[in-house]
Amino acid sequence: MSVDSVLVANRGEIAVRVIRTLRDMGIRSIAVFSEADADAPHVHAADDAILIGPAPARESYLKIDAIIAAATRTGADAIHPGYGFLSENADFAFACDKAGIVFIGPTPDAMTVMGDKITAKNTVSGHGVPVVPGIARPGLTDDELIDAAGDIGYPVLVKPSAGGGGKGMRVVHESSDLAAALVSARREAASSFGDDTLFLERFVLRPRHIEVQVLADSHGGVIHLGERECSLQRRHQKVIEEAPSPLLDETTRARIGAAACDTARSVGYRGAGTVEFIVSADRPDEFFFMEMNTRLQVEHPVTEMVTGIDLVQWQIRVARGEVLDIAQSDVTLTGHAIEARVYAEDPVHGFIPTGGTVLSLDEPTGTGVRVDSGIATGSVVGSNYDPMLSKVIAHGPDRATAVARLDRALEHTALLGVGTNIDFLRFLLSDADVRNGDLDTGLLDRLVETYAATTAPDDAVIAAAVHEWSRPWSDADDLWSVPSGWRPGGVTAPTTIRLRADTGSPTPDQDTAFVVALRGTPSAATASVDEAEPVDVSAALTDDGADLTVSGRRRHYRVVSDDEIIWVHRPGGVWRFVRDAGPGAAGAADTNADTDIRSPMPGSVIAVGADNGATVTAGTVVLVVEAMKMEHSLTASVDGTVELLVGAGDQVGVGDVLARIIPDETTSENDDPAVKETP
Repeated sequence: MSVDSVLVANRGEIAVRVIRTLRDMGIRSIAVFSEADADAPHVHAADDAILIGPAPARESYLKIDAIIAAATRTGADAIHPGYGFLSENADFAFACDKAGIVFIGPTPDAMTVMGDKITAKNTVSGHGVPVVPGIARPGLTDDELIDAAGDIGYPVLVKPSAGGGGKGMRVVHESSDLAAALVSARREAASSFGDDTLFLERFVLRPRHIEVQVLADSHGGVIHLGERECSLQRRHQKVIEEAPSPLLDETTRARIGAAACDTARSVGYRGAGTVEFIVSADRPDEFFFMEMNTRLQVEHPVTEMVTGIDLVQWQIRVARGEVLDIAQSDVTLTGHAIEARVYAEDPVHGFIPTGGTVLSLDEPTGTGVRVDSGIATGSVVGSNYDPMLSKVIAHGPDRATAVARLDRALEHTALLGVGTNIDFLRFLLSDADVRNGDLDTGLLDRLVETYAATTAPDDAVIAAAVHEWSRPWSDADDLWSVPSGWRPGGVTAPTTIRLRADTGSPTPDQDTAFVVALRGTPSAATASVDEAEPVDVSAALTDDGADLTVSGRRRHYRVVSDDEIIWVHRPGGVWRFVRDAGPGAAGAADTNADTDIRSPMPGSVIAVGADNGATVTAGTVVLVVEAMKMEHSLTASVDGTVELLVGAGDQVGVGDVLARIIPDETTSENDDPAVKETP
């Protein structure tokens, strides 16, 4: 079967990654893009590109007719779906077949079986694959589930048959709590997936999430490429993945790999797929089937790095009808690989999505380091798509080396202009349990409670201040405009730069303020932060910041700014500062901060819960903002009257004031505005 031209029905880093292999294979690549992605890296990486619709995914990347029309118009032989979007949509695979276009993935029938958890569990169980003890069949009533729970044994896990991402799942430890859990689980499953079918499984204590990569051709050949450890998750979403798992021994590795191959055979699978298992940290030789992902996984690079096998290349070769020329005995796992997902999100404030324009980007290189990225300097990170920006992957001869290389690669990742989770990723990698490989799926959520962002050191504050101070020196037309501090009589006064550490908080008055006093010139100065002992500073300005020497220690600081924020990076962190006019000055903290309702993230207003002029009480939902698949309800902090500044459908930025609550006259100005005075 000829595959000489492939349309990539995706965006971001996975589209760039697929296009890279297509180029290596000499295959013409075609990118699709929404109006928001017209200048995106995947568009520039492809040989051809075609517009498929407006920014919202449902009007572009999720629109089957538009994708098929684009493939037909550009003469594509095949479509690679990447992951997410339409990658596991059987209707899309059928549409490709109907249009005479090769779908680079499994058959629609395999996708349908594995897309329903109950059907998948019963199918693989019939082929000898171990499944978690439980009850799973269509149409189970609450009474039937309650009756079965005693035989299964508590704790039990209530799971919806459809969907994923942890929605509708409930862990129940006592029989008295099960009835209420079933009611709430059905309600959430119906709301999220349009299907309230539930089943029960025994809840595995200290569970670890281990998945096996399989590869199958259309001629009955099936092999596995080892396993990946994916236990570092936040709310059932993977954050850090590695291969191989530090938990399994060679005997268990062979057994779990064989079970994964049997899973693939049970549905006549073809292409690359992933079989997910749950394993108890306390009983690592016991594993149970969870589900099969009928597509390429986000974390596939760690498998590629330890096996040396290009999974995308083999997806295409299988789609061409080729026979696997790799025997199971040919697969060897060399060294260790670990991957971290870089998200546009704010870990300090509940991991809410961030956004903005990438002002400066320097992605890491070095021995054993790989970066799969979908951004570039100038990229606009909006609220229409998933917040994952890139993946940083490191390989080493052993796990300790791989972890150290990943940490160093993240340390040297300079992504300025958009808030990210990089500091949080490095915090995870520094944890003793993570370093030792003592993992379970609840570890990350426990660690979140102890996380605090790395505080900006004085030298980063000085770098931001020198950046501000230096601009008039380079732009000045005459000496009178230069901020040298010169005064008649030879007295030199300091130039004072006021900054505030920007944490991304919707209430910026809580951020730490700094006062930096500078004397001299940028190339030979002294600097004092908050009246501390002055230090000698010398700055050599560069196109992307400054080579700054502070007290004899020289470092390169990448410093950029926009109209609002000064971004500073040096190995060890990225810090944000805003210009501060000082107490009582124009531009100082808003005195209405307690009653203003600000957007915690860039996005769109999808619902208004209170009319303009309405009387509300503290805690009333006034607005709902949506960004990157996340909804955030914004509530009144005090009793009072609503003043709306936006409406449903409006686009908003982080920190924008969306509404105000005019407090009741009975609210004391000197007391907590959320507490109403009693007469």
